[in-house]
Formats: sequence, C-alpha cells, structure tokens
Amino acid sequence: MSDTAPAPATARATADATADATATIRAAAPYLASWVDLQGAFRRAVGVQVAIRSGDELVLDHAWGTADVTTGEPLRTDHLFRIASHSKWFTATAVLRLAEAGRLRLDDPVGTHVPELAGHPLASRTVRELLGHQAGVIRDGEHADFWQLDGPFPDRAALLDEVLRAGEVYGSNEHFKYSNIGYGLLGLVVEAVTGEPYADHLRAAVLDPLGMADTGAEYDPARADRYAAGHTALLDADDHRERIEHVDTRALAAATGFFATARDMTAFGAAHVLGDERLLSDAGKRLLHRQESVVTVRGKEVGRYGIGVDLKTIGTREVVGHSGGYPGHITRTYVDPAAGLVVSVLTNAIDGPADAIAVGLITLIDLALNPPADAPAPAADARPLAEYTGRFAALWGVTDIAELGGRLLLLHPAAPDPGAAYDELHVLGRDRLGTAREPGFGSVGEDVVVERTADDAIAAVRQGMTSWPLAEFRRRRTGMTRRRDAGAPVPASLG
Repeated sequence: MSDTAPAPATARATADATADATATIRAAAPYLASWVDLQGAFRRAVGVQVAIRSGDELVLDHAWGTADVTTGEPLRTDHLFRIASHSKWFTATAVLRLAEAGRLRLDDPVGTHVPELAGHPLASRTVRELLGHQAGVIRDGEHADFWQLDGPFPDRAALLDEVLRAGEVYGSNEHFKYSNIGYGLLGLVVEAVTGEPYADHLRAAVLDPLGMADTGAEYDPARADRYAAGHTALLDADDHRERIEHVDTRALAAATGFFATARDMTAFGAAHVLGDERLLSDAGKRLLHRQESVVTVRGKEVGRYGIGVDLKTIGTREVVGHSGGYPGHITRTYVDPAAGLVVSVLTNAIDGPADAIAVGLITLIDLALNPPADAPAPAADARPLAEYTGRFAALWGVTDIAELGGRLLLLHPAAPDPGAAYDELHVLGRDRLGTAREPGFGSVGEDVVVERTADDAIAAVRQGMTSWPLAEFRRRRTGMTRRRDAGAPVPASLG
C-alpha cells in the first residue's frame, strides 16, 4: 500500500459515496441529455457531443446536432473532434510520468534536452516553467496565421527558428504567459528523453494503458470520414456557417494536435481522479493540480492554472481540466479529482458553447446530489414523480419540471446558469405542486397546478400563467400574438 492510500474504512466510505452519486447521476442522465439538446438548439450550435463519467461508470454518452453543415450528417457519439489545448494536459501527464520514472527532472533546463537553444535565454528556463506557462515564451510566434489556415503549422525547424529569433517575451516567472510554442518545446523534450516520436510515445505511455482507441496526438487522414467538420462562428444574426477543413499541427502537436471523443476524454479524466494510479501516483496528480498561477488582469482574476491543467471552482467543487480551441472546434473537460466526476463537452464551431454546457451539467448534477434538508414528504395521493415532469412553453419562454435526485425541480433550461433561478417543488395533492416559501421577483410561494387530458397526459401547467407542452404551445403561439377574451379558445385558423 502506498503512503497516500486511504485507510480501509475511509476507502469503503468513499466508494459507497461514489456509488450513491453514480446512481443518482445515472437516473438524472435522460434529463441531462434533454437539457444539452435544448442548450444546443437555443444557442444555435452546430453539434454537441457530451460524456459524463462517475466513478467507473460512463453514465452519459450523447450527441446532438450536425457533424457537417454541408452534408447534414447527424452528429454521433463516435465522431472525432480536434480537442486542441487538451493536448497540453496529455503532454503534462507524459512529462510527469517521465519524471516519476526518473528519466527527467522538472527543474531540468530545457536546453539540456534541446541543444539547439544553447546560448539563448530560454535555454535556462525549466521544464516546470514551460508546463506552467511561466517561462515567458511567445504564444504562437510573430506570424501565427496558420491558426487561420494561412500556411502550415510550424515543423521542428520553424519552431526552433521562431524561438531563437523572437521566443522570449518575459523573464522567468515574471508573468503567467500562455504559450503554444512553449508546449511545442516540451514535445521536443519528450522526444529527446524517450528517443521516440512524440505521437508514438503518447500512444504507448498514455493512451493505450487507458484503452483510448479513439484518441491520437495528431490528425489521422486514415480516419477522415470519422471527424466532425469544423465550422466558422456566426458574426451576426444574418450570417451563415462555413466548413473548415482539418489540418495537422506538426511541431505544435504537443500543444494543440490531439483528437478524441467525449467518451475517451472521460476515460482520460478518470485517470486523474485520486486513487487511480494507472498513469500517475496520487502525489504526481496533486502536483499537476496544485495552483501554480492566479491570472489577474487589471485587478480581476481571469483564471487559475496548475501544471498542464487549469483550475476552477464550480459551486463547491474544485475541478481541474482543460479547454481547447482549434479552427472550427471548441471543447472543454472538467474533472473533480476527489469525487470521481468527469464531464467532457465537445462542439464543432468556433463559437461552440462547450464551457457553458459543461459548467451547466455540473450545476445540474449538484442540484440532483444535494437535496434540501427540509424537503416535505409527498402528499398521500401523489402520483409517481415522473408523472409530473415535462418540458413546457409559454410566450415568455421554456420551463422544465424535472425529477433530479428523487425530487421535483422547476427549471429554466434556456438560462445560461440552470442553478441561478429554480424552484423546489413538493406534491401538495394529486395534481398540485407547492413551491418554497421564500422571497423573490417571480411567482414564489405560489402553487403549480397540473392540468391533464382525458388519457391522463399533462395538458398544461399553470403558476399564474399557463404553459403547455412544446407542440401544443407552437400550435397556440400565433393566436397569442393578438388580444382575445381571457380564456377564450385559440381559433383553429390561428393555431
């Protein structure tokens, strides 16, 4: 047993808590998928691929939208995405593995492994400074329009030429300065230490041990038909999207070359959960996850970074992970290393809402996992909670009644933060739901009345204002754009 292993009783309690959380998230997964679908449509995304893992279980593997707007091909869960700066997380993991094996040291000067830097100020910068973006290296080079497909990404010779010519922007540890060029140098370090091409070493040392067959360090033309197409952003409401072709990233693969599925990314994230030592010891993971930099610009914190991972607080969770921005793809993965939760969201447009959806999913999961202590018991004549749930719309927007964690919540699924405004519901009677008695600007404290059809389906829900199932609201909407007597039926010609 390692010196970081928990005591047996503590380990059992942790395993039991994870199992309970997994069961709750599994039950919530159908609603989480439907929420992703609405978010994708509401935000005018192209495609969204999502995976959620809790403990050892993949509890959600879901795709919404389109893989390629030029063909209309539906997005699948096995489509491959370019995950861009997630590559830094993979590179940092590989470097830490080499350090734990005694094959390099984090305080090695980079010039020790890249002799072409001899005599240059950056030769003395350490491997750790490169990993934490504290080496002061230029971000992408003085001519970086390869990000706009104007010319190829730099090869090894071009990368080293850029570093020698204009690579130093700040001194050692002067400022946090995010650098793709710096991670390109780390790729060269990996090659020098291992004697293998970067992609080959990452395959053998990181990907294969986790069974990540749908992940690689560089664009693979042999799988071209499996890649989701990248797409341009919408500049305004009248704009249209254009397809962006895939290109390889050459010497910047260690910074931005990787491809994966969301499912595979949750497998990688799970290897960064404490207690999982397939890739790194817990001590090594804690080193990666430890805060190296608080990035403050003009007095405002804009981010935190460790070694190859960024750090974030979502609710009460301290999570680690990375984002990715590649021409036509925006991606995000978060890991809670203590609780064993991994959420990965991949989108295939430059304005894809990957981070917002990932944060929203964690927020919904935490709503499911953290019921209020004073929740009242259902009424004696209550129906099963599932019989109160659905998605409803009124002229003022969409509302969900969802069962999460064994209770009913009234949510606003189009809102950017699903936890910012919601109501706890409790069953007062067979078709009457109560809300929490608390202050607020909405209809707080007022009951929700459920109206049903002859066959017992929900016809409408009313909390002062009536909302209908989506199809029924669409039928009614035109008739709701002009005044009529209160309660009068919608004319058939307007429905």
